[in-house]
Amino acid sequence: MIDTEPHHISPGSVIDLHDISTRENGGLKKKEGKKAIHKLSKRLVTLQELLYAQKKNSLLVIFQAMDAGGKDSTTRRVFSPLDPSGVQVKSFKSPTQREQLQDFLWRIHHHAPRKGFISIFNRSQYEDVVAARVRKLQPPAIWQGRFEHINAFEQLLTSDGTVVLKFFLHISKGYQKERLQRRLDRPDKHWKFAPSDLKDREHWDDYMQAYSEAFERCSTNAAPWYVVPAERRWYRDLIVLQTIVNALESLQMSYPKADFDASAIEII
Repeated sequence: MIDTEPHHISPGSVIDLHDISTRENGGLKKKEGKKAIHKLSKRLVTLQELLYAQKKNSLLVIFQAMDAGGKDSTTRRVFSPLDPSGVQVKSFKSPTQREQLQDFLWRIHHHAPRKGFISIFNRSQYEDVVAARVRKLQPPAIWQGRFEHINAFEQLLTSDGTVVLKFFLHISKGYQKERLQRRLDRPDKHWKFAPSDLKDREHWDDYMQAYSEAFERCSTNAAPWYVVPAERRWYRDLIVLQTIVNALESLQMSYPKADFDASAIEII
């Protein structure tokens, strides 16, 4: 079992993302990591089946990252072995006009997983305390109050049986430059590049500060945050997989008993 605790943000911690490595490998070699990923993927397939069969719990996985941090690729690599009928991926963009007329959590809650299912959020409610803060879309009096609302919302989900796991895919500014340049150099990747992304890059330190505060204030025992070094993609995937498997195994799920006598049934 891989130790994920070094990447867990303990409740009440004070952190500075500048001080956290983006290229950690956990002392493992890539070959060892790949072997562990294969084993964990098989286990996650079984756990998904148990989750669906039992229908007592659900799983919400949240990915946040700077642009080019690997949210899409992590989702593909971690969840592609699963039954797609039990997995929903939601990518949150800028709020629509209708969404802006609702409270900021309205569009989020709508996509929370129902019992037996898995939801993956590519960006999330945390945009409202990070991007809204850095881009000055809301005054401090508004976004400061949203930390408490987010914690209450996540407590509501967990109290009803949803396992909430939050991952920040941590990359350096230099690594982001390489990934963005790759998108410019390859015509088949131009669709993933937006010139507006460079505006956020100009405020890198502001984003690091905003994310750091979000993790400090919203990593709880019920809904923990993990800062995952994401520049070695195999290690990134390994930490995410191990964390999810650990959380689902802690539910001690079992297949429900049949409400009939299987031995008395003869199929002819």
